[in-house]
Amino acid sequence: MLKVTNGTGEFVIEVAMLSDVRGPAIVAQTLYRETEASREARARAAAERKLAPAVQPLPLSKPSKRNRRQMERLRGRI
Repeated sequence: MLKVTNGTGEFVIEVAMLSDVRGPAIVAQTLYRETEASREARARAAAERKLAPAVQPLPLSKPSKRNRRQMERLRGRI
């Protein structure tokens, strides 16, 4: 059993065989299989990411005096 972590999350695989030489991806995929629990956990995590609100990027600079006043007006502070 091997726990692999990448940018999208982590998954657990069961190593079936080892190869003496490095080969193509299609051959490598026959050497391991992902556990069913891991597959379900990754599917749940993907669904949660899909439902999560998108993160807005931060502005590159602080707002100008005019923009700051407009934001204050929108917030009802002026």
